[in-house]
Amino acid sequence: MASKPLYTVVAVVGIASASGAAWWYQNRPTGAPVEGAVVAASAPGPRGASAPAAGPSGPARPPGVEVAKVEATRLVDDTQAVGALRSRQGVMVRPEVSGRVTRINFRDGERVQRGQLMVQLDDDLPRAQVAQARAELSIAAANHKRNQDLVAQNFISQRSVDESAAALQVAQAKLALAQAQADRLRIVAPFDGTVGLRNINVGDYLKDGTDIVNLEDLEAILVDFRLPERFQAKLRKGQMAMVTVDALPGAKFPAVVQAIDPLVDANGRSVGVRACIDNRQQRLRPGMFARVTAVFGERESALVIPEEAIVPQGARQFVFKIVPGAEPDSRISQRTEVKVGLRLPGRVEIVEGLKAGDVVVTAGQQRLQRDGITVRVIDVPRGGPAAAGGGAPGAAAAASGAASAAPMASAALARPASAPAATGARAAARAPAGPNPCLQALEPAAPRSAS
Repeated sequence: MASKPLYTVVAVVGIASASGAAWWYQNRPTGAPVEGAVVAASAPGPRGASAPAAGPSGPARPPGVEVAKVEATRLVDDTQAVGALRSRQGVMVRPEVSGRVTRINFRDGERVQRGQLMVQLDDDLPRAQVAQARAELSIAAANHKRNQDLVAQNFISQRSVDESAAALQVAQAKLALAQAQADRLRIVAPFDGTVGLRNINVGDYLKDGTDIVNLEDLEAILVDFRLPERFQAKLRKGQMAMVTVDALPGAKFPAVVQAIDPLVDANGRSVGVRACIDNRQQRLRPGMFARVTAVFGERESALVIPEEAIVPQGARQFVFKIVPGAEPDSRISQRTEVKVGLRLPGRVEIVEGLKAGDVVVTAGQQRLQRDGITVRVIDVPRGGPAAAGGGAPGAAAAASGAASAAPMASAALARPASAPAATGARAAARAPAGPNPCLQALEPAAPRSAS
């Protein structure tokens, strides 16, 4: 019985010794020297970091960063919207009075001229009334002339002359009324355009207001679209816009802004805009769905940098600029506040704070805690220009990227100058004759002279 406490003490001491040995084995230093082994020449660095090239007493390498140059490029300030096409002038031709159709003077889908007779209604009765009114006018004119001769000889009073003059005016009014009623049975084209599909036939009896055929002026096409109210200060009459339609993939049509709605829609907080497209080639039709790129302005030498170079701090924007250091061939970082402008896919316009050719950090800003830190530029193969030693392929890629990254509107506006010109009759067939009808609409109307 006396040996039982002794066994307990021995067991507790053994368990404690084994636990301590296990803890030491699991937490022993990785570089601890082992008996009989050679001690390593250099101590291990932090976890996940590689050992410096020099020994423990050598200088630490500067932090590595990736950089890009500030580029001067052509920049277009634009925005996208959707709209619908409509003809410059379009009406549904309808009769003003009832009547029976006696003649149809057009074919479906053909072009008609202003004033051309399109439909003739039965006008036998109105024409007879015109003939009667003309005969009455002739009698009234003869009576008035006779009374003027007689009053000169003092055979009749002046009252008779006044009555005959009034009768002459009544006869003239009757003739004008009969002529107007007869003319209303002639339905003519109100403007030059293309007719659609007619809804009537010869012999139909039409009531006033019956649909006959639609007439569309396709020389110019209007596109109506809406933009958020924040753009209303940038909108100006005469600005350019580029229009694409799903029915003609790849085709771009320049449009000229003709009018801006002075009323902002209270529901969507948007402003209505109407632009005009030269459609003398008859490629567009009213009712098409349109995608519009409104162009507010262009800057030929805008400064842009990669968007990853921007370091926001509150409401301010900063970049880390790389400048030469005090030692030869050394480079240090300098934090610079900038003012940004337009934002493009992957790029940001710099309005203030930088100039063309400056070098900014695009990756590794977290290693630059203060100004004046010596940095090591890492040569990374990328589209933008890198540090010296980046190689010609990177510069060539940057040049080609800058040339092809312009927005759709700028590329489309430059298309007429860069597209290969057609030759011979093909070019003559493509080029529409006469002035652009959209530009004519922007010119002030000349005052009408009194006839």
